[in-house]
Amino acid sequence: MTVQQIVDRCQALFDDLDFNAVKEWKAAEPGRKAIGYMPIYVPREIIHAAGMLPVGIFGGGDQLEVIHGDAYYQSYICRIPRSTIELGLTGRLDSLDGMLFPSICDVIRNLSGMWQLLFKDKYVRYFDVPQTYRDDIAGTFYIHELQSLRDDLGELAGRPISDDDLHQSIALYNDNRKAIAELYQFRADQPWQAPTSELYLLLRAGMVLPVEEHSQLLRDYVAAANLVERPRRDNCRVVVNGVFCEQPPLGLIKSLEMAGCYVVDDDFLLITRWLLDAVPTTGDPMENLSKAFLHHSAATSAKFEPDKADKGKFLIAQVRNSGAEGVIFAAPSFCDPALLDRPMLQEALTQNDIPFTAFKYAENTGQLQAIREQAGTFADSIKLWSA
Repeated sequence: MTVQQIVDRCQALFDDLDFNAVKEWKAAEPGRKAIGYMPIYVPREIIHAAGMLPVGIFGGGDQLEVIHGDAYYQSYICRIPRSTIELGLTGRLDSLDGMLFPSICDVIRNLSGMWQLLFKDKYVRYFDVPQTYRDDIAGTFYIHELQSLRDDLGELAGRPISDDDLHQSIALYNDNRKAIAELYQFRADQPWQAPTSELYLLLRAGMVLPVEEHSQLLRDYVAAANLVERPRRDNCRVVVNGVFCEQPPLGLIKSLEMAGCYVVDDDFLLITRWLLDAVPTTGDPMENLSKAFLHHSAATSAKFEPDKADKGKFLIAQVRNSGAEGVIFAAPSFCDPALLDRPMLQEALTQNDIPFTAFKYAENTGQLQAIREQAGTFADSIKLWSA
């Protein structure tokens, strides 16, 4: 396939708020089940090992008018819970047999309770994660959480999930993370060849496609992109930070690019890159997944960092490793984790002489001209005045 054919397919999946790809996957084989999950991190390997399709639910974006959802939540919180409720109440998520709500913030915790009240016939679980990183304490707790999910999904599937099932699924997600790392490296090396607006669509496609199909799609894109000569511009290389939960509208990403920014690293759809190293495919799979989370996972504002001296180190490493010249903080309005972390991250950047700018958005942000002008001014200032 050509780059345009791949991007067009991903765009169609992105635009489909009725999740027809999920319906088609279930219809292809009677008895199949699909489990939705909210952003950040859930162990998709366990869902896959149960023979089910993990489906990423990232709100309604700027395509969905929220009517019912506003009746369930106050106005002074982020938009993603309201649009997710809207998706559920309008029947767009009827193809899902369950929902997982990971530990992101109080809003998502409350959304899991709301879901239990509204959809009593569906499996619903608030998936908690450890807040300390000792194997004897946090590891014991997390293995228990993983095993509880494994037992629940085994019961839902009508069969136990074996260690061999888990090892095979872990291997497939290891390969998927490797394919995504290759794509990110390709973009960092040649951002004009892999625009971030296309990379983002590729990642979103992985929220509804089987993992094996998605990994192949990513590699097909890199191969096709290598065959196309695209214009190279003297753009500013930036890292985007703060978009780990409520996603920005696609137009915002395009606005950054039009403003003269090459996004060379980010925290979009962090679930796709949460685990930084391959998870072992031998031994106890629950222990392996636990150790991967505790010791080999990305830093984000939704994950507790016990040592304040570590705050900002992960972001600075992103800047250094990608060759970025600055950071753009783009946080959803009312996102407590991102907005409370920002001053500490900004201080770390200041101490390391890394320029930054910041703005807020909502998933349905319509007026992007102000953001484009701000990003353009930031890019120009770096190009004109940076050493």
